[in-house]
Amino acid sequence: MGGIPMLAAFTCPAALADETVTVGGSRAVLIKPAAPRGSVILLPGGNGAINAGDNGEIRGLRGNQLVRTRHAYAARGLAVLVADVSTDLRSAVDYMAAIKRPVVVIGTSRGTLRAAEGIARGARPNALVLTSGFLSPESGSGSNVMAILGSPAALPRTLVIHHRQDSCRFTLPAGVDPFIKWSAGRARVSWLTGGVAEGDPCQARGHHGFNGLDGQVVGLAGGFR
Repeated sequence: MGGIPMLAAFTCPAALADETVTVGGSRAVLIKPAAPRGSVILLPGGNGAINAGDNGEIRGLRGNQLVRTRHAYAARGLAVLVADVSTDLRSAVDYMAAIKRPVVVIGTSRGTLRAAEGIARGARPNALVLTSGFLSPESGSGSNVMAILGSPAALPRTLVIHHRQDSCRFTLPAGVDPFIKWSAGRARVSWLTGGVAEGDPCQARGHHGFNGLDGQVVGLAGGFR
């Protein structure tokens, strides 16, 4: 769920430098192509604290699956905002909408809970991607997207990306189908297999963090509108 520092799978061209911005009174990190075709807001897992420095540095959760692949989304022509745990999602959606719609929120692990909480408080992204999510009671936790939203009527068009061998006790694959059924047609799932599992099953180097599968995750999430 948190980030173990690991080598970034992608590099960012010099023209697409990370910059620190203030959104809703909180620091976040922005990557903005010259002519973006859309925007994504990345909500990391773990404690959600990216600890942004003054010049676009991310000093926390650097190994988190979304943090380590942020430049790959920018390389697809998307404006990217890496949000901090204290970033108000409604403000973040408005901020990125002013850059380029559609705005897609992508949350992973505990970031899926923050996505649901933000939507419950009024954030209105065009679409939502939930990876390794706390989706339903069957996922293994009483705190889950279904419980936070209460009704599928609040759910935007949603893509679930899940690893069939995710063994984190809070994001078990058994939680996916009940969520899809609950969504009343608003959500669909893309299952992934393979990759490498190392260490804690709830951390970035396990199947939970799609270790070895970053390109597939970015392709699915970055292409969802």
